[in-house]
Amino acid sequence: MHETRHDRLPRRVIAGRRDPGRHRHRRSGRRRARQGEPAPDLGRGARGRHVRHLLARRGRRQSWKGAAGVADVETRRPVRPDLVHRVGSITKTFTAVAVLQQAGKGTIDLDAPVARYLPGLIQDGRGERITVRMLLNHTSHISDYDHLIFQRVEDLDANQFRTWRPEELVSLALAAPATGQPGALPGEYSNTNYLIAGLLLEKVTGVKAERYITDHVIRKAGLRHTSFPRTPHIPGPHSKAYEGLSGLIDPPKDYSVYDMSWAGTAGAITSTMEDLSRFYRLLLRGELLDARLLAEMQKTVPLRAGDGVAAYGLGLVPADLPCGRFWGHEGGVIGMTTVSVTSADGNRQVSIGFNLTGYQRVDEGGNPVPHPIDAAVVAHFQAATCGTVDATVDATADATADAAPPFPRLLLDRIPIKG
Repeated sequence: MHETRHDRLPRRVIAGRRDPGRHRHRRSGRRRARQGEPAPDLGRGARGRHVRHLLARRGRRQSWKGAAGVADVETRRPVRPDLVHRVGSITKTFTAVAVLQQAGKGTIDLDAPVARYLPGLIQDGRGERITVRMLLNHTSHISDYDHLIFQRVEDLDANQFRTWRPEELVSLALAAPATGQPGALPGEYSNTNYLIAGLLLEKVTGVKAERYITDHVIRKAGLRHTSFPRTPHIPGPHSKAYEGLSGLIDPPKDYSVYDMSWAGTAGAITSTMEDLSRFYRLLLRGELLDARLLAEMQKTVPLRAGDGVAAYGLGLVPADLPCGRFWGHEGGVIGMTTVSVTSADGNRQVSIGFNLTGYQRVDEGGNPVPHPIDAAVVAHFQAATCGTVDATVDATADATADAAPPFPRLLLDRIPIKG
């Protein structure tokens, strides 16, 4: 393992499957261990060497899970693929599913103004112009509160044990200048939209949004290791969460204990890679929403993403890979990043979690400079999802710079602190 601070920290992976059946991935994983097949070495890619990612192939049915790196840099405890992980904005898919469930019952109209359900919340006339759909696809142009509560490096520590009410954060965002007119394209990503969606959900169901999502989305999907934590601690076995802030925190600091009330229904869920893959598989196979509502989720609009534009649905992001279109989301919180994508038929999937964030430096425009580990992730994604890509990657700086991202990285969940 590379001995720099960036690359000796853990990267955690649970990789792709093709129509594995309900529990077959566990059995195949045990067989793989007995056969002694090597796991992908993501760490080697960061040393400028060739890196190869391997998948267990058994005809049309295959699955693999594995991990690379350490969960704790002090104790050198190894990371495992079944650890619980903060999944950040992947929470938005869960929240969107809950809102669409209510739309299916007729209690929420996606094209109705937010003021119908939350009168007085959004002032200056915008409440009558911003629809529920605009919240879910980020075209409301309400400012993002996290740009207001995380402005300095010191704010990470200042907010670590602070408990925020969603109404407080929404109020901060609404007092800030709008990023455009309601409905204007491209949209502008804002966590505030999904806090308001949570408040709306509470209004129409009469229960806390986190409780509704737990009962009607998480439990309906049979997810055993997915939850909204009740304390600053990650429930269950987990790794540390190291934040480097693109070099502003050096060495990276552990923030695995953090009050996630600041993220709420926009980004507070913890889960495992296995649970995430199950969730998206069931969603895309129509087991959490009917076909009409799933089609609504997959209606995309252009959304600003770094210096460019990406497509965004209702809590779902499309990923066009060499073997077809996948759907999913990415999520980033302080010290942890996650990406999960699933093919449209639910048969091919990959979910990856990292417990080091801010390892990339940024350029003058605020965009991450590609890091050698990124090339290894590209290879892993392509091999795990499509299976036909040569996963041998020359993980040099030049190769990394030329590598296409495996997923439309929205660059939205990074903390907006600059040196």
